[in-house]
Amino acid sequence: MTLATIDIAIILFFFAITLAIGLYVSRSSGQSTDEFFLSGRSMPWWLLGMSMVATTFSTDTPNLVTDIVRQNGVSGNWIWWVFLLTGMLTVFVYAKLWRKSSVTTDIEFYELRYGGFPARFLRGFRALFLGLVFNVLAMSAVSLAAIKIGAVMLDLSPIQTIGLAAVVTVIFSSLGGFKGVVYTDFVLFFVAMIGSIGAAVVAINHPDVGGLSGLLTHEAVIDKIAILPDFNNRDVLISLVIIPLAVQWWAAWYPGSEPGGGGYIAQRMLASKNENHAMGATFFFNILHYALRPWPWILVALASLIVFPDLDSLRSAFPNVAEGKIGHDMAYPAMLTFLPAGLLGLVLAALIAAFMSTISTHLNWGASYLVNDFYKRFIRPEASEKEFVLAGRITTFILMFLAAIMALVMQNALQIFEFILMFGAGTGLIFLLRWFWWRINAWSEIAAMFSSGIISFIFVFTNIFPSAWAPYWRFPLIVGITSIIWISVTFLTQPESQKTLRNFYRRIQPGGNGWKLVVDSAAAEGDQIVDKKVKWTLPSGILAMLIATAMVYSLLFATGKLLFGQPSIATVLFVIAAFAAFLLFRMWNKVGKEII
Repeated sequence: MTLATIDIAIILFFFAITLAIGLYVSRSSGQSTDEFFLSGRSMPWWLLGMSMVATTFSTDTPNLVTDIVRQNGVSGNWIWWVFLLTGMLTVFVYAKLWRKSSVTTDIEFYELRYGGFPARFLRGFRALFLGLVFNVLAMSAVSLAAIKIGAVMLDLSPIQTIGLAAVVTVIFSSLGGFKGVVYTDFVLFFVAMIGSIGAAVVAINHPDVGGLSGLLTHEAVIDKIAILPDFNNRDVLISLVIIPLAVQWWAAWYPGSEPGGGGYIAQRMLASKNENHAMGATFFFNILHYALRPWPWILVALASLIVFPDLDSLRSAFPNVAEGKIGHDMAYPAMLTFLPAGLLGLVLAALIAAFMSTISTHLNWGASYLVNDFYKRFIRPEASEKEFVLAGRITTFILMFLAAIMALVMQNALQIFEFILMFGAGTGLIFLLRWFWWRINAWSEIAAMFSSGIISFIFVFTNIFPSAWAPYWRFPLIVGITSIIWISVTFLTQPESQKTLRNFYRRIQPGGNGWKLVVDSAAAEGDQIVDKKVKWTLPSGILAMLIATAMVYSLLFATGKLLFGQPSIATVLFVIAAFAAFLLFRMWNKVGKEII
């Protein structure tokens, strides 16, 4: 594919804006680690919400959605749509708790909630494991998508693609820090959204597709457009509905969808002005992430089934792409090769924007773990703020290099998604309960972390999993075994000290019967740890979560029905969404008043 002058001009203009923002904020970002990693905790909800959306608008996401739709239909997206429950629970229950903690990273939380050597070990180990291993794995998935896009659209080799993409991103990330990431994300979101919509319009108007009506009536697509899974198919019902709704949404740890919030979502909540801004940011993110963004990608994926019906058609169309990189996820960039001049430059800029947004967030987030929670905590606690910022910038370069190397040996985005999802199975419940149950200790988390990882590794890479069982039973089985192990360890080990528990309660004010023994013990000794101005908000928070979930799902389904030519059903769903929004407004005001 040859880029026209206008395409090159659009891409260069985008690069110029991005680097200009990085240079503009570099001085303030270099003042301290608080500025470099959290922008001084002064960010408004709308900017942070946009940043969350832009971060999850990565180059691998449309490829992943395309892979899912081509193999499992539109309903296959329930594998990630179900995480809306996790997101809304974070909005109305956990966002304000994170902001109250005032930690720099969610890893630092371990030494607030727990004490002694186990807490220090947990903080140090997870800083290295998540900041280095898991973070590099996630970035390599994004980089793999960039490699496939470069190969299909520009006939670039993997090294050429990753080299060009990585150099610009790492320079920008090391200069601007978190503030540069968030400011640029605001621009990146609009570029990426316009590009994805433009790509969908071109895809459905491809001559072989014949417009939206031709798409929806084509024999290759007609059995793929159902939004809800086939309830008559037992295997589909269990794998896409029962397990995700009953287990996956609360039990799995996945970057961006952590139960109770965590990772770069927690980083943005911690960077907010106050608790209400933390709630607003995560709420805004979940609406845009689930209700607005999926449909342009889904339309391109459906159109690709007509233009490139199988892997052989992709091999024939792109003979220069290495065999190991051929997969259903490659169909998305393959459809982009039909874009006209001008729009091609905009879409490429959008894909570059998606790549830079996600990678820059992961680089800053991973560096925050490695610097704040390992280097600063265990190696050089006496170092100056300037040295910590320098360490953050050096770490940024190292993380990008490692992710680029790993991306060169990977093959498939869906495989990476499923592996990460499996690897965190069983740890989610502890992330939800540790705020509200005093008995959970550091050994509980250590047991959950290691047992989940080891069991997942055994089930994925050995033949120990019963061959007579369907593969979808692996996840709940890992969750069950992991949960039994960490709950047993909790009662077999000593609880945290009263000093640690009281200090945590005094700062967070979680409330509820799960802390009754600690509160009563403190009161008996004349230690008043309860702030009577703070009311118990968990019940109203859960109710608000359910209403918000109904609202977003209604919007998601209404948009789909409208696109699929069912306006009457779409209208009903829009009315349901509006009613849920009205109820939510009233509930939000109540929860908001309670947390002041």
